[in-house]
Amino acid sequence: MRCLRLALVRNESYFPTAMTDLFSPDPQQNLLPYDGEVFDHGVIFSPREADAWMDELRHSVPWQHDEVMMFGKRIVTAREVAWYADAGISYRYSGVVRHPHAWSQPLLALKAIVEKRCAVVFHSCLLNLYHHGEQGMGWHSDDEASIVVQSPIASLSFGAERRFCFKHKREARSCETTLAHGSLLVMQGATQQCWLHRIPPMKSVKTARINLTFRQMVLR
Repeated sequence: MRCLRLALVRNESYFPTAMTDLFSPDPQQNLLPYDGEVFDHGVIFSPREADAWMDELRHSVPWQHDEVMMFGKRIVTAREVAWYADAGISYRYSGVVRHPHAWSQPLLALKAIVEKRCAVVFHSCLLNLYHHGEQGMGWHSDDEASIVVQSPIASLSFGAERRFCFKHKREARSCETTLAHGSLLVMQGATQQCWLHRIPPMKSVKTARINLTFRQMVLR
């Protein structure tokens, strides 16, 4: 089964494809009430395509457990990560400097699809692998100095459906959406400066999820 799926993913005619769903959310409708912009493009791949990408990424990406600094201590997370970027780019977050892998052909294909949707060029991609619903991500903002301020951050999801929550940094306002298998969500404008976001644990979820966040980096 995996051989068939990999053949589908690696076929050059497959790479540019993305599904157009007449019943998908309106990508021009802002999910935030103010102080930022979040656009839900909905599911952009067919179930077969999304399954193939999930299988390809699960087996071809060199996953490693993440390391973050919390209260002055280095913590190794249960989820696994990988970071890809253009040559010469480094990325610092949670007190740790990351050095990227060179782009693979599958990731360049996904990058091209997302860039076409967003009409921008991305310089890097951070991948997260959540093995099951008890693994999540706490409240945070993607506002590191190495990311271009207020630039689009495109979040592509494969695998288990998960909640994606926002809360305002200064006001008692919150909202959330659901990230489905093969879906694309884009955050831009003042979102990172004014809102926190997280992936909460969901004990009922027993299967894995892979998330890719494409970013524009400050080029030095």
